[in-house]
Amino acid sequence: MVTVEELFQRLEQLNGVGAALSQERDINALLERILRAAKEITNADGGTLYRLIDGEKLQFEILLNDSLGIALGGVSGNPITFYPIKLYDENNAPNKSMIAAYAALTGDTVNIADAYTAEGFDFSGTRAFDKKTGYRSTSFLTIPMRDHENEVIGVLQLLNRIDPTGGGVTEFSDADQRLAESLASQAAIALTNRNLILQLEHLFESFINVMNTAIDEKSPYTGGHCQRVPTLTMMLAEAVNATAQGPLADFTMTDKDRYELKIAGLLHDCGKVTTPVHVVDKATKLETIFDRIALVDTRFEVLKRDAEIGMLKGEMSKESYVELLAQYDEDRAFLRRNNVGGEFMRDEDIERVKRIAKYRWRDVSGAETDFLTEEELINLTIRAGTLTGEERQVINHHIIATIKMLEALPWPKHLKNVPEYAGGHHERMDGKGYPKGLKREEMSVQARVMGIADIFEALTARDRPYKKGKTLTESLEILGKFKLNGHVDPDLFDVFIREKVYMKYAELFMNPEQIDQVDLAKIPGVVLADG
Repeated sequence: MVTVEELFQRLEQLNGVGAALSQERDINALLERILRAAKEITNADGGTLYRLIDGEKLQFEILLNDSLGIALGGVSGNPITFYPIKLYDENNAPNKSMIAAYAALTGDTVNIADAYTAEGFDFSGTRAFDKKTGYRSTSFLTIPMRDHENEVIGVLQLLNRIDPTGGGVTEFSDADQRLAESLASQAAIALTNRNLILQLEHLFESFINVMNTAIDEKSPYTGGHCQRVPTLTMMLAEAVNATAQGPLADFTMTDKDRYELKIAGLLHDCGKVTTPVHVVDKATKLETIFDRIALVDTRFEVLKRDAEIGMLKGEMSKESYVELLAQYDEDRAFLRRNNVGGEFMRDEDIERVKRIAKYRWRDVSGAETDFLTEEELINLTIRAGTLTGEERQVINHHIIATIKMLEALPWPKHLKNVPEYAGGHHERMDGKGYPKGLKREEMSVQARVMGIADIFEALTARDRPYKKGKTLTESLEILGKFKLNGHVDPDLFDVFIREKVYMKYAELFMNPEQIDQVDLAKIPGVVLADG
């Protein structure tokens, strides 16, 4: 007989369990907490928790038995090998002979004092288990778990109530049943809420992936970037989280912090949906929708034709004609090399482009004009890369678009830092970055982490239209110089090197020929362990 005081204590325990269940984020841990709480509140020796799958079967999620020392499923790491319990047979008739299936089908609690004397249910499997293990399965309390819509989502089954005074096995009392039913109700709602949250998170992440897929379809170069930067960001963040030395030793991340940074990483370049494709994918200096170097080639052919006509008319000697053709071929080859934008342009190269631009030719209308248009001249004298200053501004605008897009969203509390993390990856530690010109102390560690990830991915990327991916040594040399000149966070760079984050990333995403032998002693900014 349960006293009033004992019942009051168990109710307090039930309230505490309900509060704990509402805070648990991990599904496996939640399932185990539900079953352990039910066992504790009813003094049960064992128990099983099933989840209803597709309205057709009960799947074993966790199984516990104290006397036999069994712990399967949940957070134990031990798999459950039992087959699910089908709710209907091959003729679609309800399976009401199995006690767990009966509870799921009818929504009724079943309280059995002794499985060996009870009628109406098939306990042959239980008897076989007992024969094999030497156990004696006696009392059963089987409770359907109903969600907030009164739908059965699982079954909680408790086995062999232990008398707290005598230690023997007794039947589950009415008070046990009511408490267990109350717990099952709270547990079902907690489980449903957790599933709804997971489904919303999955939907949200799927939406982000759809956006990144759109960027990928728009430009395969930035699409790969959108996938790799979040991975490298999390690698470096976890390395910082694990470090026990240096200025960042106190930095820690919770699971919520990790998820927030993960989302920021996935969204860090979402503003690129606004960037014109011909700018993002500009592989050569003269490329717009197509590479206009072919038009330049055609003009050289016109010049060569006009020279031939001049020679045939006696306006120049054959020797001069041959020399002029050779000059045209050299200039043409020079412009074609220069159009690629792979090397830094010297002053003398720029002057040569300007000289070629002054050649005169007749266009399709017959008008005599300069060989290169002003716009072509600007593009062909780009000192580094393939983008003009104006085009770089177009590219850089993507981060402003990213911030505007992210700040317009009603972020929940646990994701409120996403705009700051995602919007800061082009800032510099010395305040010379963009778009806000933030300095190191004005930025979170997470935003600084993403800045290094963004740079290193860009250096090593093998799918850019305008360059080959650099080797590990080349990339680390540049990143080291960035540490020394105030571009990236020096403490994060040290962790990046010390924990060999670069190598872990390389093994996942870099071509084998890019992964060379790195001599850290020759990398700028590296502080070796021996000082």
